Amino acid sequence: MAGPLQGVRVLDLTTVVMGPFATQILGDMGADVIKVESPAGDSMRKVGPFRHEGMGPLFLQANRNKRSVVLDLKKSADRSALLALVPGADILVYNIRPQAMRRLGLDFETLSALNPGIIVCGAFGFGENGPYAGRPAYDDIMQAACGLSALFQRVNGVPSYAPVNICDRTVGLYLANALLGALFHKQRTGEGQAIELPMFETMAQFILGDHIGGAAFVPAEGETGYKRLLSTQRGPYQTRDGHLCVVVYTDEHWRKFAGMIGRPGLLDGDPRFASLETRTIHAEHAGAFLAARLKEKTTQAWLDLFALADIPASRVNSIDDLLNDPHLRAVGFWKVLEHPTEGRLRVPGVPGTWSRTQPDIRRLAPNLGEHTDEILGKSP
Repeated sequence: MAGPLQGVRVLDLTTVVMGPFATQILGDMGADVIKVESPAGDSMRKVGPFRHEGMGPLFLQANRNKRSVVLDLKKSADRSALLALVPGADILVYNIRPQAMRRLGLDFETLSALNPGIIVCGAFGFGENGPYAGRPAYDDIMQAACGLSALFQRVNGVPSYAPVNICDRTVGLYLANALLGALFHKQRTGEGQAIELPMFETMAQFILGDHIGGAAFVPAEGETGYKRLLSTQRGPYQTRDGHLCVVVYTDEHWRKFAGMIGRPGLLDGDPRFASLETRTIHAEHAGAFLAARLKEKTTQAWLDLFALADIPASRVNSIDDLLNDPHLRAVGFWKVLEHPTEGRLRVPGVPGTWSRTQPDIRRLAPNLGEHTDEILGKSP
């Protein structure tokens, strides 16, 4: 199976994580993604560990199903080589500042004159119409700007970063969705268009979806923040021999849990536990109640009980645990593939199954400039 985007060509001028993650998704779906790199290469190539310099694990994971072309777009000949690819492309996506694209002569007006059907998408820090336009942006900056770091402060007293590139990957998903939507419009009308996808605004929407709270109303009907998510007692909870995540959420869940611990009248006898509304208001107390009880049994004992009661629960897996997780193994999540230069690689597969156009890994991440001659039509 070739994937649903077979025949779509993407000129990918993005680097680091956000853009490459989005174009990896398109590549998995069958698009021909041409990764245009400077002579220095994507900076993620340099983040080890390595078998060979320039082929680090973050780069390998985010750049499968792509071909690499090296062009120095500050040189007129290389810029002309890129422009020669534009008429045959469906999408050009970049994550440098729009001003830099204009200086390079790669603005939407120039590109659409060569190909009226091209979709040109810029994904960068801040929208062009606001006072933050042009500011540099990385994942850490976005975690602070969008309120995520301050949410940690509301829970733990200290602002923190999530230990994953959560803004890059979240905005990468939005970016992939935007490109797919524009492709659908192009299929119906033949029209290309320019898209601006700023990280700050995207992440602000993402965070506020959970935490706008009473500010959703004008005038406000209470404070911002979703109390359950901000509770210091949310978990994971300590058990007799480890830790456990459990979400005792619905009234049915709480009645079953109350029965397990010999408190069948809990919801009727304590107004703090009576409903989802009251448990949310008293999230600290509800969480502390769970924490005290869960210490009484082992992790496995609780998992067995929760499975029988259909209450959502999980062990607290480490990254190493995922490498040997029995469910991931059973669904074929992990693939061990042979890279031409890097040898055997462990690669997460494409999540989900499609009955007709299953996305797949057709090629592993390219070496720097591996396909320059092939794509630009130069003689070997």
